[in-house]
Amino acid sequence: MKHKRFPLFIDLTGRRAVVVGGGTIGLRRAGVLHRFGAEVEVVSPALSGPAGGLHWHPRAYAAGDLVGAYLAVAATDDPSVNAAVQQEAKARGILFNRADSPSECDFFFPAICEGEDLLAGLTGSGGNHGKVAEMAKKIRQLLTEA
Repeated sequence: MKHKRFPLFIDLTGRRAVVVGGGTIGLRRAGVLHRFGAEVEVVSPALSGPAGGLHWHPRAYAAGDLVGAYLAVAATDDPSVNAAVQQEAKARGILFNRADSPSECDFFFPAICEGEDLLAGLTGSGGNHGKVAEMAKKIRQLLTEA
């Protein structure tokens, strides 16, 4: 049986977030965190797009990169690197998201649905991303009409 996740909206303003991995998923997650006020650092030898206000460290992950972080994201294509980031995050009590293993995450990235003075986050149980995207589109439409 899958555990239900409690939806929690938190203020990330000025909080340090470390994203390990500069591919499409890593940059997308870094961008969302930055958009919501986090001070985002991306650790990756390369980026799949522009840094866009993110602090980029152009190198591989190293132990200690998470010191002082509020949350961490592992989004590389190397499971051993993602596991090392996870291990450091857990040891330091840092909220953690692992792109390649939802069951290992402390939190999920929801589909963001915004309207005037309204914000909704939508997530599924992890199995049907298409259904989440379809419902998020409907919610966004409703919010623009509100």
